[in-house]
Amino acid sequence: MSKLDQVLVLDPQSDLRFKGPFTDVVTTNLKLKNPSDKRVCFKVKTTAPRRYCVRPNSGVIDAGAAVNISVMLQPFDYDPNEKSKHKFMVQTIFAPPNVSDMDSLWKDAKPDDLMDSKLRCVFELPSENDKVNDTEVIKAAPATNSVKADPSAASVPVNASGDDTELKKALEKCKRLQSELNKMADENRQLKDDGLRMRKMPRSDHMTSNSSSFLGREAGSSLPSLLVVIAAIFIGFFLGKFIL
Repeated sequence: MSKLDQVLVLDPQSDLRFKGPFTDVVTTNLKLKNPSDKRVCFKVKTTAPRRYCVRPNSGVIDAGAAVNISVMLQPFDYDPNEKSKHKFMVQTIFAPPNVSDMDSLWKDAKPDDLMDSKLRCVFELPSENDKVNDTEVIKAAPATNSVKADPSAASVPVNASGDDTELKKALEKCKRLQSELNKMADENRQLKDDGLRMRKMPRSDHMTSNSSSFLGREAGSSLPSLLVVIAAIFIGFFLGKFIL
């Protein structure tokens, strides 16, 4: 009895290509499609099981369905003068109505019921053009991310800088007003001291003393009012800045 033809459609059909550099894991994909009206069991084998990781390496494909298999080549020292002798085989069998134990199914399968397809492994190093393109893609990706991030990232520092500038201006004005208030308070104390000295002067200088005390009283009475006005302006300006 002749062996059955492979019922599954493989993509790729004959070669599994792995593109270096091979200093890290390199993955290629194998697609298995079941065009029949029956369920099909499959199993993937390789001549170098320590060099590859296959997920999934076995399973059942429903009628009309497909499955994608990832074949991962482990890192190794690549020698371009050495030809790859690694091969893969996709082995299949029609699934019985009630399949539960896959190990027993494959163990008890008759050779005439098995179908298989073989693929060879091809190792490729990237060309100079590919390296240039990959480098440009890597450089372009961070640039794109930075452009997207700039509007949101820049808006925060700008606002913060504006708030800091306004706060500094307000603090400087507060300091100036406080300095002026202190200066006026000193002048007020000086005027009061001058008035007291005028009162202690002899009677002969009564007119001069009265004039001086009058000026002192005028300055003393007007100065607190001026201080109140300045303080009110300062408090209103400061509260307005931070409330608004």
